[in-house]
Amino acid sequence: MPHIGLRNAWVLCRMTHGERIALIAEGLPVLLASAQGFWSAAESLRDRPREAEVLEGFADEEAAKILILIDILRCPKRLAAARVGPMVTWFYSHLARLLYSEAQSWSVGHAKELQGYLNQQRRGHYIEGYAGEYIMPNWSVFARESVMYADIAVHEDGTASWNDPITSIPASMSDFRFAMKPKALGTAEALHAVGTFSPQGLTALADVWDAVEFKDTVSASASERLTQTMLERYIAEDLPMEHADDKHVQRLYRGWQIPMYNLDFKLIEVPLADLQREREAIYRAEFDDWHG
Repeated sequence: MPHIGLRNAWVLCRMTHGERIALIAEGLPVLLASAQGFWSAAESLRDRPREAEVLEGFADEEAAKILILIDILRCPKRLAAARVGPMVTWFYSHLARLLYSEAQSWSVGHAKELQGYLNQQRRGHYIEGYAGEYIMPNWSVFARESVMYADIAVHEDGTASWNDPITSIPASMSDFRFAMKPKALGTAEALHAVGTFSPQGLTALADVWDAVEFKDTVSASASERLTQTMLERYIAEDLPMEHADDKHVQRLYRGWQIPMYNLDFKLIEVPLADLQREREAIYRAEFDDWHG
């Protein structure tokens, strides 16, 4: 079958480093405009919280795609042949994009700790409620789909009910939600402002981050040092845009996660028997605490 049409980011896998930079540089402003358009539309729908939430989710995932592409270039060149393919998979995965965005707000010491956080968030099902009374589907995916779709849901006891997306987001939460721009979008805008999106900026980024492979216990402080080196090079090459300011710089230091090219974003399937054992353990712990 010919590879013609959309969903062909796989071409990045067979490109040279220079070709990859050129194509990504062409696409980053397109993705940013798409994300900002969804966010602007969401802000205009304060009286339609469900529809606004859907558009905010689109903005978040478009911005996460920016961060995934930039991490492809933060990946050391010697690893690119092995890592670009999995990262293109993330580019098209709702779960990976959602977790990429969520991870921008997590404070971690090193890559291994970050993978531990991701492992909790990529479980297919989990235990919720007092003494583990509920088995719930992956929250990131469920939260996305329950707002987007009217659909039939089946509960643990086999009963079926309709999910009504209109009632998934209470209108009373609308003003609160719009106080917070999606984390991934804010980080993407900061990267754009300091000059990252140009071919020259992406070349500088790739050169700087090529020095360290982020895996195991390579620390977040190493990421901060490379961010500083990158920004210093941008300034030396006169790359920052006119509207760039200290808020953008601080966003990169505080809200840009360490490179995640070595991590795993695949959904973890959790057998029902494991969930039931987890529930029993929670119940026993609650019982022991109650009877002190």
